[in-house]
Amino acid sequence: MRLARIGAKGKEKTAIMASDGTWRDLSAHVPLLAGEAVSLKALEKLRKLRPERLDIIEPVRRFGPCVASVPNFWCIGLNYAKHAAETGATPPSEPVLFNKAAGVVHGPNDDIIIPKDSVKTDWEVELGVIIGAPCEHVAEKDALAHVAGYCVVNDLSERTFQIEKGGQWVKGKSAPTFGPIGPWLVTADEVPDPQNLALSLSVNGERVQNSSTSDMIFSVAEIISYMSRFMRLVPGDIITTGTPEGVGMGMKPQRFLKPGDVMELTVEGLGHQRQKALAYPG
Repeated sequence: MRLARIGAKGKEKTAIMASDGTWRDLSAHVPLLAGEAVSLKALEKLRKLRPERLDIIEPVRRFGPCVASVPNFWCIGLNYAKHAAETGATPPSEPVLFNKAAGVVHGPNDDIIIPKDSVKTDWEVELGVIIGAPCEHVAEKDALAHVAGYCVVNDLSERTFQIEKGGQWVKGKSAPTFGPIGPWLVTADEVPDPQNLALSLSVNGERVQNSSTSDMIFSVAEIISYMSRFMRLVPGDIITTGTPEGVGMGMKPQRFLKPGDVMELTVEGLGHQRQKALAYPG
């Protein structure tokens, strides 16, 4: 299944894609696609519906974030071998775990705002994992059974705030608009191998990231199992699993977003995002 939230900001309707490719209004069954509404039990109930009997949503002018009210937005750093190499970092022996503030959640095609005083706002195309069942002390072999679905994520980062200010990375990851997710959630049954997906990002039409999830140091299953040793993952949590090489910080000379720049990014089978960078207002 492909599930989305369609409509103006704050007025999104939950939608499901029908077999003919049209989006159908699911809001009578799922008023808000968040939390328990993306649990494995809830998704199993949705599979019994016939989307073709639901009203068509047209025109589709805007996709909102594919899930709402995200409980936790978790991130894995330095998880692609070539990305670690381009930054000069030693490949980690365990997953590097940090988080983004939940307030970053943003529409996949909405403008992003370069933060006030930013000089190093950077892009990161990533595979997002949406948790569908409570997850604590889960073995790696069972980890993927706790996934509701997958989505495209742009893990936007301000490198001065992240690296040069000291403390934890969260400061450079949590500016408003720094977490576009979607355009839709693709349920896990439609992604048989999350370690074999092409992903790419272009800036102003120039392809700067072009890789595959096969370059991950730690697989999705390893990440979920590892995290579940230290915390309880819950339905609606997002884990964004790291970015491949080609970020602005790794370029020589370094290159960062400026007002007017346009990013376009995709993960194989999960849809496409497009964001324009705007200056901080005022």
